[in-house]
Amino acid sequence: MQVRTILRILGLLVALFSMTTLPPIGVAMYYGDGGAGAFFFAFLLSLLIGFALWYPNQNQRRELKTREGFVIVVLFWVVLASVGAIPFWMPDEFQLSFTDSMFEAFSALTTTGATILTGIDELPHAYRFYRQQLQWFGGMGIIVLAVAILPLLGIGGMQLFRAETPGPMKDNKMTPRIADTAKHLWYIYLGITAACALAYWAAGMSLFNAIGHAMSTVAIGGFSTHDASLGYYDSGWVNLVAIVFLLIAGVNFALHFGAVRGRTVRGYLADPELRAFLLIQFVLMVICAVTLVLFQWHDDIGASISHGALQAVSIATTAGFTTENYAVWPVFLPVLLIFASFIGGSAGSTGGGLKVIRVLLLFRQGVRELNRLVHPKGVFSVKYGNRPLPDRVVQAVWGFFAAYALVFVCIMLAFIATGLDDYSAFGATAATLNNLGPGLGSVAVNFTDVTTAGKWVAILAMLFGRLEVFTLLVLFTPTFWRG
Repeated sequence: MQVRTILRILGLLVALFSMTTLPPIGVAMYYGDGGAGAFFFAFLLSLLIGFALWYPNQNQRRELKTREGFVIVVLFWVVLASVGAIPFWMPDEFQLSFTDSMFEAFSALTTTGATILTGIDELPHAYRFYRQQLQWFGGMGIIVLAVAILPLLGIGGMQLFRAETPGPMKDNKMTPRIADTAKHLWYIYLGITAACALAYWAAGMSLFNAIGHAMSTVAIGGFSTHDASLGYYDSGWVNLVAIVFLLIAGVNFALHFGAVRGRTVRGYLADPELRAFLLIQFVLMVICAVTLVLFQWHDDIGASISHGALQAVSIATTAGFTTENYAVWPVFLPVLLIFASFIGGSAGSTGGGLKVIRVLLLFRQGVRELNRLVHPKGVFSVKYGNRPLPDRVVQAVWGFFAAYALVFVCIMLAFIATGLDDYSAFGATAATLNNLGPGLGSVAVNFTDVTTAGKWVAILAMLFGRLEVFTLLVLFTPTFWRG
């Protein structure tokens, strides 16, 4: 294990990450409502930590192998989220406990969107902006991780996508160097964020709130600058903007890259995962809207359609924006939406969950087994597009699903052990492991009443969900540490 090389890279990442505290300092100085001191101290401390890790190892430039790659990916999220918690923990007009600071930072950077905060409307502008900004950087980290890093390690949904996808995406390959790939993805990500901010501004938000909500929308994070989330605005136009940009962010960013680079939409039209993703979202929107209309949940039909469609897309893509408490919606809707969050967004998107491509392949594998029962001697294959997939790909998907289910059960039992009731524990597990945010029961709105032990369980679940389970799980295997 090239420990010193890993520490050098980690030091550079922490030093670079320290710059994220500078924009909130500017916000604090502009609005004059506090926070500048805490963020300036956090900048100096995180810069010092980064320098302390980098300086003794600055000449360590040995080539990293796959094993070191796994460690760096995990440390990227663990260390940067820990450093990101420093401003919340610093003595100031606003201060959280160590556990709550870690929870809020991990939730932001993993784009989970669960929170322990109440009274967000009264927070200094610097902290409100910083929460949104952390989610935005976390969303970009997810894309680069999924599109550029994990395929090199041979894991993750994008590995399936890039290795097995035929057609237009083969003709529009991502750039061969990770740095170039990351740069092009940044341009796309920034462009979508700017367009989203302008749309929110046009829909009636102030510029500060438009930028903040655009950051968390494109990151599919769900943090808001208000306690009532998007319900604060009670606006059909705001809901529509959120729906459109959540769907855009839920699409594989490799498709966006192909469309921008090739100046064609052929990649979108030919992608089976995108078709499945949009179909799922449309069906959920219709079910939620129709159910709310039938139960006369709102005074007029338009409100039911707007609220139903927004929260269907928000929960299903694992954003977690709300306009009202969906957990009290009639009949099966709350549980339906929680189960929809297990599907999540596309591979290579900022969404959480299992990813659409895996669910699609699991479904087609199920159909193949049914066909084999009817025709035992028949030869059937699982196809992605028009191309049959090797059995090893299907086996990898089943392996991921089994690991995901095992981790889910263990996390849920841990939540129950910390004092949550069964229903709330199920909701908390789904909310954190799927990087969703709002759960069910006592965690439907926030995690304020969860015990300290429960919050650390939630942090672990967020990491498992964000790192696609295997990336973190492999570190617990004896084989990984041999040799």
